[in-house]
Amino acid sequence: MAATDVKDLLEIAKQITKAMESGDPASTILALMKPLETVKVTEDSLRRSKIGVAVTRVRTANKDPKIGELAGKLVNKWKQEVSRQKAASAGASPAGANKAASAATNGVQIPSGSPAPAAKISSDPKREPPKDRPKVDIEKRNTTTDGINFKLTGEPVRDGCIKLMYDGLAYMSEHAPSDILKVAQAIETAAFGHFKSSTSAEYKAQIRSLFQNLKMKPNANLRQDVYSGAISPQTFVAMTTEDLKSAEKKAEDKALEKENMNAAMTAKEEKAISTTMQCGKCKAFKVSYSQAQTRSADEPLTTFCECVSCGHRWKFS
Repeated sequence: MAATDVKDLLEIAKQITKAMESGDPASTILALMKPLETVKVTEDSLRRSKIGVAVTRVRTANKDPKIGELAGKLVNKWKQEVSRQKAASAGASPAGANKAASAATNGVQIPSGSPAPAAKISSDPKREPPKDRPKVDIEKRNTTTDGINFKLTGEPVRDGCIKLMYDGLAYMSEHAPSDILKVAQAIETAAFGHFKSSTSAEYKAQIRSLFQNLKMKPNANLRQDVYSGAISPQTFVAMTTEDLKSAEKKAEDKALEKENMNAAMTAKEEKAISTTMQCGKCKAFKVSYSQAQTRSADEPLTTFCECVSCGHRWKFS
């Protein structure tokens, strides 16, 4: 595909987004993304087609590892291509080229009302000023260790929520404290708006849930996506407990659900002795019977009879 085929890129972006929103299987989405491996892009075609937005969103919505791997590969490839193009241009420095590439391939859209443009924050620790780098073990980072003033709203409840969001985002992070604080404040602002400018019980409960999920060690992707803006503050504050689970946790829950379903479908028997039935084979009256759930729980039990004398077994109807 040529670099100038913006219409083709735009169409693929639409198909990927539609497949994601329709809940199509990972194989369908991968089939749509696969041709992008041979696409030659420019900064202009990336911006106009918004293909980077579509690829980033589907990586966030679908936790299939193959989709995540391909999405990362595509974004890195496009960044390198745009960097080379910029470096080859007259008067373009390598540093400027890298900056342009990151901007062109960024799959993040920041709402105009957002107070903290988290998507523009560099995710490369080497670019951050040394004076603003974390000074403690990344597993122990929080507002206290980083010396953060989180009292920014003048309301104790809201300030406490900014603190929680900072502590969750800072966990296992090497990003600059000032940048994390911007994202934490943006999340609290979005939550305050989402709950109709009220610090209600629902607002507090949701903030606690977000914090607990950010602090889970396996949720590294969630922390990074929220920090980078791949998951916007407005989207993050509306996520359910199920949405917040890591891919590993979702897989575990699905396996447990399947196991429980299988256990529920297993036949359960209750035995008793009856002298009112006669064996059709030996004519004895000493017959045992059992009842089992052989299909769904809302169907009648099936009765099986067995002669105690000769062992003949039949289904009673």
